[in-house]
Amino acid sequence: MHSQRRIAHLDMDAFFASVELRLYPELQGLPVVVGGARVPAPQILADGRRHFARLQDYRGRGVVTTATYAARALGVFSGMSLMKSAQLAPKAILLPAQFEVYRDYSRRFKAAVAAITPRIEDRGIDEIYIDLSDHPEPTLPLVTRLKAAVRAATGLTCSIGVAPNKLLAKLCSDLDKPDGITLLEAQDIPARIWPLPVAKINGIGPRTAARLARLGIESIGALAATPVAQLIAHFGPSQGAWLHRAAHGIDTRPLVTTREPKSISRETTFERDLHVREDRATLAQHFTALCERVAADLRRQGYLSRTIGVKLRFADFQCVTRDLTLAAPIHAASAIRRAAGTCLKRIPLEKRIRLLGVRCTGLSALPETLADPQAQLPF
Repeated sequence: MHSQRRIAHLDMDAFFASVELRLYPELQGLPVVVGGARVPAPQILADGRRHFARLQDYRGRGVVTTATYAARALGVFSGMSLMKSAQLAPKAILLPAQFEVYRDYSRRFKAAVAAITPRIEDRGIDEIYIDLSDHPEPTLPLVTRLKAAVRAATGLTCSIGVAPNKLLAKLCSDLDKPDGITLLEAQDIPARIWPLPVAKINGIGPRTAARLARLGIESIGALAATPVAQLIAHFGPSQGAWLHRAAHGIDTRPLVTTREPKSISRETTFERDLHVREDRATLAQHFTALCERVAADLRRQGYLSRTIGVKLRFADFQCVTRDLTLAAPIHAASAIRRAAGTCLKRIPLEKRIRLLGVRCTGLSALPETLADPQAQLPF
């Protein structure tokens, strides 16, 4: 590892839930769960107080988008079904997700960081990598200033890990949550990283962790002590060598400060499985809405798409996709819907539908003459 590299990973603390607590400060300290379609919004009572839905009253197939730390202490985590979560925390407050609001807060915290140090790799709505290597300020004062700027811009806390590379920085940002700072040097790896479970390494999922456990490898230190030849024998040349490097904190990946998307997509999982004929109007409404949202995403990000695709997941969880490549790229919602509709006609629709998605690939830059929403579109 290059000893002069200073890579920071900034992770917003329970981001969606924290934004909700900014909007509803009376919920501070309470178990709050965000997620699920058709979750009722808070209601204003006659006395001016807000009435919130409870997790125990939810009926449907929604999943947890995020949860406050108080809810996590009860065993509720993102990705868990809301019905299962209700068994663990029935009295928890349930709020609908407000993604436009979250995106606004995301833009705010990233702009605050960029004003101090602009070398940023955007990793999603709630996390970024920051290259501090060439910044003249010492690490701790600089990171403290970054955290203060994020709080001033959003009212929210974040946790930051700083290490010689991206792999270690991401691992460190999770060590002292919430509102933490973790600084790691290469010589600190044996004492601070090796005692941790292997699943703490980003890229080691539950399946790989289970395979390692069967080999008696449960800590990062045990993984580091395993001969690379043994890892290659069990996991293949590529993954085995990567596991060895990761356990020793070796990661030479640069920050990617510009990123061109390969696709733009939207999808929705229905509260109940929909029948093609009996629920035709509902399906058509969802289909049109997805195409409109994808079109808005294309225009906002400045792209045209030449290949339009659809994705269906049926009630038996069979997943089917179809794509159509056009003679010329498009970005209008009506044109996307026509192309996606052609794709749908190529799929036998004999089973109830659980999920519907629309995807745009083959992206190219949107000409400036079409960037104005009021511009005359040629298609």
